[in-house]
Amino acid sequence: MKAAERGSMAVETVMLAPVFLLFLMFLAGAGVLVESQGRVNGAARDAARAASVQRSLEDAEGAAETIATGALEGHCQTPSVSLDESEWEQGGQVQAEVTCQLDLGFLGFGGTKEMTGTAVVPIEQFRRVDEAR
Repeated sequence: MKAAERGSMAVETVMLAPVFLLFLMFLAGAGVLVESQGRVNGAARDAARAASVQRSLEDAEGAAETIATGALEGHCQTPSVSLDESEWEQGGQVQAEVTCQLDLGFLGFGGTKEMTGTAVVPIEQFRRVDEAR
């Protein structure tokens, strides 16, 4: 190989290195976002399940909040849980929606992304449920 060809290859490598690094950072960021969405979906599933075994809606809200907050602790800022109480009855269902703010500082720029997960769990047909708050 001639010296001019080797110099040309070195310049090409130096020019492509930042593009390659940017691509690797994009892949790492996408991986963190996918993992975080899975964690939020899992917290919603666990919250709905914990709520479905409670007898009163007030107890269900407390159980769902405890489970979701514990599952997302350290991963999301200010996780919150809301339950859809429209079908809180024997044979009905409970729907939990978990929302949290993911800090995007790990990518090198500020800001947050709101992530939401929803899960629906049936309430047993023959389970006694207190409908009054």
